[in-house]
Parts: sequence; structure tokens; C-alpha cells
Amino acid sequence: MKIAIASGKGGTGKTFVSTNLFRAFKDLGYSTLLVDADVECPNTLLFFELKKVDDTIIKEYRPIIHPDKCLYCDLCADYCEYNAIFYIPELKQIKLLPNLCHGCKACSVACQYGAIEDSDTQIGVVSTFIDKSKNMFFEGRLKEGSVSTVPVIKSTILQASKQLSEIILIDSPPGTSCPFIQTSIRTDFILLVTEPTPYGLSDLRQAILTLDTMNKNYGVIINRAGLGDMSLYDYLSDNNIPILGEIPFSKEIARIYTQGNLVYDCMEDMNLLFKELTKKIINYGNSLS
Repeated sequence: MKIAIASGKGGTGKTFVSTNLFRAFKDLGYSTLLVDADVECPNTLLFFELKKVDDTIIKEYRPIIHPDKCLYCDLCADYCEYNAIFYIPELKQIKLLPNLCHGCKACSVACQYGAIEDSDTQIGVVSTFIDKSKNMFFEGRLKEGSVSTVPVIKSTILQASKQLSEIILIDSPPGTSCPFIQTSIRTDFILLVTEPTPYGLSDLRQAILTLDTMNKNYGVIINRAGLGDMSLYDYLSDNNIPILGEIPFSKEIARIYTQGNLVYDCMEDMNLLFKELTKKIINYGNSLS
């Protein structure tokens, strides 16, 4: 069972939930992998003492345009759906805008005059770690200056999926754009982490609308419960969206978390909460089989 821990915006507590949920699944006897697919800012694995055992370089296609061979026919620029080719035929100017290029190779197919050379560039790395108990962890990390997050996300989840494990927990990228979609579509269940504030409700709505169009199954865990008002609860109740758990707004939780520790190990009530959350997710998984 692949489970994405996601949110409509950053800062709601995805990593907090992911790390503690991992410990709960392990304690209840499930073989579990923890995957950090938030490739622009991976920090999930900071809460564990790990040893890196492997790096896989992720590359993406990038064309090399040779202006001296170009006949300025406009086909490559016309084929490019992402406007990644800067083209001014009157000035004999043509060049690639690498930050807009998605590596689709359409320009290479279009060019009939040998003006485009195929090449690859490194855009990220997928790292594999183990702890002292030989539990495996995976982290995708986007190369600084790169913008193509989706290939790194796909590769990170693919490498984790090759392992024999009952549970794969994926700390998803925040938001509702392509990285969120490409993570969610590769999972069986999405655990949406939100907070009872106007911003939390607004971004949760967007996440739920996106998942509904994908026909994905999800539940909600409310972090910092007691911080805001009842609007979030009213929305969830009106739309029959299950609340799988509530984490209270607590200075003690914040203190433990900022020290790099897991509340699962330090607070009895949080230990019980995450174990109950784990059982609810497993019961849900069993209902699908």
C-alpha cells in the first residue's frame, strides 16, 4: 500500500506526520519504507540516524541547438509546447531556454537539418539510506538551479516501489500542481494534512478538488487543532470527508519537533494517536481488497 502524505500548501505538518507515522507502522509490525518526494526541499530524513548506501543520478533530455546549421524554418519553435526556444529569424537568433524545457524531444523530431544535437543533463539525484536496523529510506533531491521536479519525483517513487514492503509512506510535495499530482497518482491513498485556519481550508479545498478529478481516495488529519475556527470542520462534515485524526496545537509538540525528535517517542498521547491513525489506514486498505 502506497500512502502519500500531502497538503494543499506548505507548513501544515506533512513531514511531522510522515516521520511519526513511519514509527507507528514499524512498531505495529509492518515492513515500511519512508520516501521523501518533496524534492525541492527534502528534510524528512533529518529525523533519523542514517547511512547513505547509494546514489542514482537523474538526467533529462536537453537539446543543443547549433545556429550555424539552422535554416530558421521555425519548426522547432512551433513544435515546442513550452516556449523553450528563443527564436528571432530576422536577427538570426535561436537558443534554448533551459528552465522552460521539459525534455520532450519535440524540437529534435521537428528539425530536419541536423541543427539540433541530442544530449542529457543532470537534474537531480535519488539517494538510498539505511538505519542501524536495516530499514530503508529514499530521498529525491532536485539539483540546484533545475526546475524539472517531476522526473526526480517519478524516479524516487519508482526506486522505492522496487522494494518488497507492505507500506510505502511518501512525503509529498506541497501544493496542487504537477508535483502533487504526479505523486498522488502513484499511490493508493492520500492522507491530507491541514490546519483549521482560512488558509488551511482554502488550500485543502483545492487539494480535494484535484484529487476528486483523479478519482483518488483520501482522508484528512487536522494538525494544530484548536488554533482557528470551525469552518474547516463544517466543510469536512458537509462533504462527508473523514477526519482520521487531530493533533492539538501544542508548544510541547513544537519544542520536541524543533529539537529533531519524534513526538511518537516522547509523548504517550501522540504515540496512541499515531497508532490509531495507522490502524484506520490499514482498515481502509483492507476494505479495498
